[in-house]
Amino acid sequence: MEFVDTYNLTGLIIGICTFLIIGIFHPVVVKAEYYWGTGCWWIFLVLGIAGTVAALWVTDVLWSSLLGVFAFSSFWTIKEIFEQEERVRKGWFPANPKKKKQLKVEN
Repeated sequence: MEFVDTYNLTGLIIGICTFLIIGIFHPVVVKAEYYWGTGCWWIFLVLGIAGTVAALWVTDVLWSSLLGVFAFSSFWTIKEIFEQEERVRKGWFPANPKKKKQLKVEN
């Protein structure tokens, strides 16, 4: 961490990691909706609450910021899971044929 502080890299590291966290959550949304549907939204709620508590508990600015980004990306994923269901219904993404509740595809 001394190197990061010496060269004022904290902001760049937060920016890069934010980009990566958000980028990782996109395929997570797609896969979660494909395999579990919207019923898994509560997992992201728990992750968001845990990330928020951890961000408040950690004193280091870098780690606290990254935990905050993770927490609010988790909260945002709840919204995206439901929007992903709509995208699947429209046929923009494939529906899982093994899921119990099949969605009708509109053209």
